[in-house]
Amino acid sequence: MREGRSDGTFGAMSSPAEAATIVLHPRLGRFVLRGRPEAVDAAGGAYGVALPRQACRAALAGSRAALWLGPDEWLLLLPESEVENCTAALTRALAGLRHSLVDISHRQVGLDVAGPEAATVLNAGCPLDLDGAVFPVGTCTRTVLGKAEIVLWRLAEQRFRIEVAQSFAPYVLGLLNEASREFARQDGA
Repeated sequence: MREGRSDGTFGAMSSPAEAATIVLHPRLGRFVLRGRPEAVDAAGGAYGVALPRQACRAALAGSRAALWLGPDEWLLLLPESEVENCTAALTRALAGLRHSLVDISHRQVGLDVAGPEAATVLNAGCPLDLDGAVFPVGTCTRTVLGKAEIVLWRLAEQRFRIEVAQSFAPYVLGLLNEASREFARQDGA
């Protein structure tokens, strides 16, 4: 495993010589927002990303992302350096509206899994059909990887983002690394 960029951006990642590369991105700000349509509209304006209303979709604007997790729930991802200002902006925008906004920045970590066999490596522990026709770029959902609950987001055809509780990160990394090594052994045989 290689350490990723610490700025929390969602920039391109490449690893043409490897079947799948796993990169840890621990330094992001993260919020879970729950609310009704008027709160969602207000939050999107203050956050700078229109929160997706379509099931299992993500929206990205610059270094900020909003992932639909349920009919009234979104995961907001942003650079760690912007958390304080974003908290203030969202608090102002949501004043008087029924909502829940929880900072979970220290609860989760993010992992990128990229490469020509990223979907195959993920499918070693994830039951979803990750074919591009079924799980296209921009799709996100809650699911499991082995025995860990994760949020899985397809950033590009050969690149996925995983959000997982910090306490499960070593388990998820171990599972992904083992799957990647197993694939390399089979591919090299």
